[in-house]
Amino acid sequence: MMVGGRLAQLYESLGTSDLVQIAILAVVIYAVLRILGKSSGSGKSIGRGLGLVVVGLFLMVQVVIASLDMTELSTVLDYLLTTVLLAMLVIFQPELRRGLMKLGRSKFWRYFTPSSHSLAERLADAATLLARDKTGALVAIQGEMSLDVFIETGERIDAQVSSALVRTLFYPRGPLHDGALILVNGRIAAAACQLPLDNVAVNGVQGRGTYLGMRHRAALGLSEETDAVVLIVSEETGRISLAVGGRLEAVPGENLSRRLGSLLQSGTKKRSA
Repeated sequence: MMVGGRLAQLYESLGTSDLVQIAILAVVIYAVLRILGKSSGSGKSIGRGLGLVVVGLFLMVQVVIASLDMTELSTVLDYLLTTVLLAMLVIFQPELRRGLMKLGRSKFWRYFTPSSHSLAERLADAATLLARDKTGALVAIQGEMSLDVFIETGERIDAQVSSALVRTLFYPRGPLHDGALILVNGRIAAAACQLPLDNVAVNGVQGRGTYLGMRHRAALGLSEETDAVVLIVSEETGRISLAVGGRLEAVPGENLSRRLGSLLQSGTKKRSA
């Protein structure tokens, strides 16, 4: 009974502000320890175990300090907590770095960055340089409709889009240059993918009656079946084209970034509507 009475008295002495502060601090400490625990091997187990122990002890001590108004002990605990945090920064520096890198790549930041515009600039830069060297290229940018069935036909790649990487993947002597590069959510999902060919060389597009190569026919075929935006660089002429909605549009290099950015931006608005 005595223990129960003390616990009841302890509970009544805690205010809402005390509980909120303790909960916030506990969540912060647990989040940091979760990041530390995302390493492989024994580091993962150590991080989880340490997280449970530290959070449990921290909550118990804070409850006691708040209820008994132990000012000196609270000051000592603050110094001790600071020391522990500094020691953890030194001991778990590699794990913290990996955790911060994962946080920086989180999808959360896409809402604050103009990804479509920067993506258009990088693709335009790559296409312009490929066209200058007359290196063929085929890049499909996924819209609302999934391109997973075509991604499965190529080599999986999860990489950020850069002009240098796109040009490297289409290097004529490279193993992945033949086929399409597919982009999903602003990242390279796969290379050397096989796309459906348009049954008619020019199906209701400007230039009816002219011959289209395999890349252009594949671009038209995909744009007819899906809402993807497809970028094509001709190996024979170096001409840059865009295929959207079953139509082929030649775009000069100086206008490519603006035109591609407009198409990607309109696709983003449709998906969010």
